[in-house]
Amino acid sequence: MSETNQETITATMARWAAGVRFEDLPAEAVHQAKRFLLDSLGCALGGYRQHDVQIALAVHDEIAGAGPATVIGSGRRVDVVSAALLNALMVRVMDYNDIYWKQDPVHPTDIIPAALAGCERAGTGGGELAVGICLGHEFEQRLAEAAFPGIRERGWHHATLTAFVSPIVAGRALGLPWEKIQHAIGIAGSARCTLGAVTAGKLTMMKNTVDPMATQSGVLAALLAKRGYTGPEHVIDGKEGLAHCFGPEWRLGVLTDGLGQSWRITRCGMKAFPTEALTHAPISAVLAIVTGHDLAPDEIASVRIRSLRRAADILADASKYDPRSKETADHSLPYVVAAAIVDRNVTPAQFTEAKIMDPQIRAQLRKVEVVADPEIEKLFPALQRVVVEITTSDGQRYEKQLDYPKGDPRNPLSDAEVEAKFDALAGPVLSSAGCARVKDAVWNLEAVGSVTELMGMLTAG
Repeated sequence: MSETNQETITATMARWAAGVRFEDLPAEAVHQAKRFLLDSLGCALGGYRQHDVQIALAVHDEIAGAGPATVIGSGRRVDVVSAALLNALMVRVMDYNDIYWKQDPVHPTDIIPAALAGCERAGTGGGELAVGICLGHEFEQRLAEAAFPGIRERGWHHATLTAFVSPIVAGRALGLPWEKIQHAIGIAGSARCTLGAVTAGKLTMMKNTVDPMATQSGVLAALLAKRGYTGPEHVIDGKEGLAHCFGPEWRLGVLTDGLGQSWRITRCGMKAFPTEALTHAPISAVLAIVTGHDLAPDEIASVRIRSLRRAADILADASKYDPRSKETADHSLPYVVAAAIVDRNVTPAQFTEAKIMDPQIRAQLRKVEVVADPEIEKLFPALQRVVVEITTSDGQRYEKQLDYPKGDPRNPLSDAEVEAKFDALAGPVLSSAGCARVKDAVWNLEAVGSVTELMGMLTAG
């Protein structure tokens, strides 16, 4: 309790999280939890083949201990802290999982591996996993709404927020009482803040690693709290807590008002492209123009994109016109637009080293101009408006405006499209029968008696 005997925000959050039952979840929230789980498992199976993940797996072959949690792809059983990091990295590494962007951007499915690891350790089933997924989305999305301006605007990465949510998910999955979940929030939240440098300028493997590390820290914090370790109860709303250190304005009521009355997971988006979120509407607009008018790359003289200031700042600085790595390319608006022009698609295939250096794609990069539009800025985050104008070499002009991309809750991927995305990512790792087993288990998640049974379906073969 605080000095004024008022319950701290982390107490309210922890108390509610500890008390939610599967039966409390509305049908739509459960359905969305299944969709995001299937999408995340697909991303993880695709991520298993990535170079970043192979490095992390090799390191953990050396340092991870034996334990109850399953590593996706390898099938190795390790300690829950290591499994949470490795599985979260697989989910995140391709930048292809979910996205929610209000004051801050967040990827709540980065936290699903905390629920997976905790449920495996606790020996629980699919219903408890669904609760953990919904809790992760609920609080991660609320934190994304609460700061004005968002912490990303102040130079901090949104993984900072994940460190406050992952211990809730891990603590609940481990069956902790609310008091210990509150301590877990204090342990992880006070120990991990992430610099925005990881997504500024030339990008590295850390761009997709900091959120998994924050998920890992939440699992460790929950294990410590389980055995009696304590953390500051005022880590969000007290002296030198989150709101104090990351001012100027926090609307802290957003974190707890109306808990259980509606579920944020029903408002979260899913990625149709394996790229930074603000590239999605421009990609969609460019594809609409190029395919609609059958424009060849050599016919295009210029592409002018009017968008948000942050899109011009983060996605179109000098380094983004000369991408040399996947991490920079998938955060480069000029590159993804160039790839869309040449290949008429943006998939994981567009982010191989050979494709990034493809002369035809690179010839399009300098045609792309990104302009910050103050009028568009006024509409964000309610709309993610972009206006794309393509001018051809013979002087024709084509314009397309989009207010939100494919995958946004207002234009969602259908269940069939989620399955197709899963099959495309998982197909090179699992057999077709294996893919079918995973899909059946996820769509019938409440009938899965053991999360370990589900995890056992995810071994490469």
